[in-house]
Amino acid sequence: MRVFGKVTTEPTSYDFSQRVSLLGLSFYLPNFPEVGYGDVIIVEGKVAKDKSGKRLILENPKLVSLKISAGKLVSFRREVIAFYRRSLPEPHSSLVAGVALGSKSNIPEVFWNSLKKSGTAHVVVASGTNVTLVAGFAMGLLLLFFRRGVAAIVSIGVIWLYAVMAGFGAPIVRAAVMGSLLFVSQIFGRLATGLRILVVSALTMLVVKPDWVSDLGFWMSFTATASLMLFGKTFDRLFSRIPSLLREGLSTSFAAQIGVAPILYYTFGYVSIWSPFVNMLVLWVIPYITVVGIVAGLVGVIFEPLGKAALYLIYPLTSWFIWIVGLF
Repeated sequence: MRVFGKVTTEPTSYDFSQRVSLLGLSFYLPNFPEVGYGDVIIVEGKVAKDKSGKRLILENPKLVSLKISAGKLVSFRREVIAFYRRSLPEPHSSLVAGVALGSKSNIPEVFWNSLKKSGTAHVVVASGTNVTLVAGFAMGLLLLFFRRGVAAIVSIGVIWLYAVMAGFGAPIVRAAVMGSLLFVSQIFGRLATGLRILVVSALTMLVVKPDWVSDLGFWMSFTATASLMLFGKTFDRLFSRIPSLLREGLSTSFAAQIGVAPILYYTFGYVSIWSPFVNMLVLWVIPYITVVGIVAGLVGVIFEPLGKAALYLIYPLTSWFIWIVGLF
């Protein structure tokens, strides 16, 4: 079978191969030539089910054609990621690239396995948290110069620019759609509930791209978000005696696990019991790494020394994250 399409999810690189997802199929290709987000590829292979019998894969895949994306945003994204790699050692550079832009390429295999076993792999996949931080930062800055309606419209544009740069995966698109709907409701002075926006976002995404119905990231993102909306405050009250710096990560992890644990167990056959506690210890550093990483990347492409200086500020935070994940 010949499969043709644009790569909309950042491939994951390993020592001797790269894992690519295309049109709901997963397959492994040699590391060279490197396939990137936004590239258009043609691959031949045999469609089959994986060992679990739950996901479709492409056996014996052969790369027939590769057309590297010439889009300006995608090219700029590559420049930012290259800047991270030049400025920080591994796995620090991969961690910043993953947290800030959702890039999973060139993550050391040992570090990637540690992320999966500790239940923190979601951190290096740009998600709703990133969009929330970007939207909040943009809105706060724009309100200094424009009225709320104009600031909201421009913020929607900023959200979608970031979504394209961050890989345009299902979790990012979900957050971008939800954020856009929230801003639109504010512009027209309408009251919008979180669950209603979540349902409308899911239906909109499936209408635009029906093959997302088989995307694991799509279901993980929506079930985790729904669980946070339904159970987040309950766990926050339950852990009220824990210091606020750690409480948010713990309550968020437990609330999200209610929705995603059955999916993880069905798909992979296991659920990490350490995940909520590891997340409690590391999630507090993610907003700082995200914001500083994005700003440093933008500055670093223009004036590298200043960007590097900004990245060095978060080196202690990335070191803490890597050390904690390594313990588990």
